[in-house]
Amino acid sequence: MATLPHSSAASQSASALPLIGRVLIATIFILSGISKVTAPAATIGYIQSAGLPLPQVGLAVAVLIELGGGIALVLGYRTRIVAAILAAFAIVTAFAFHSALGDQSQFINFFKNVAMAGGLLNVVAFGAGAWSLDARR
Repeated sequence: MATLPHSSAASQSASALPLIGRVLIATIFILSGISKVTAPAATIGYIQSAGLPLPQVGLAVAVLIELGGGIALVLGYRTRIVAAILAAFAIVTAFAFHSALGDQSQFINFFKNVAMAGGLLNVVAFGAGAWSLDARR
């Protein structure tokens, strides 16, 4: 079986795909983290309404994971570990905040979190790709 030569342009495009995927999936975490920083009282109230303890600590942890993890994912820094943490965070928050599956909005948000976790597990499995800080180490 003959193999086709890979063009440089095709190779560059393929190398860009993991970066594009990381940016797209990280966007929701970064924007959510920013919204928590800009409206901490609303987030604390939401955490309290879910009946979770230590809402101020929950806010700090969420901001750290969402902003720190989102930025690290974009940069491709310690990508597999960061993606695993973000996947676990997505599942935990699905159960903590979106488990009223009889409500269509909660149903959608629950499975949005599950889908994000699935995409992140692909990052765990396949890594950051060539255009990342991990590839430079």
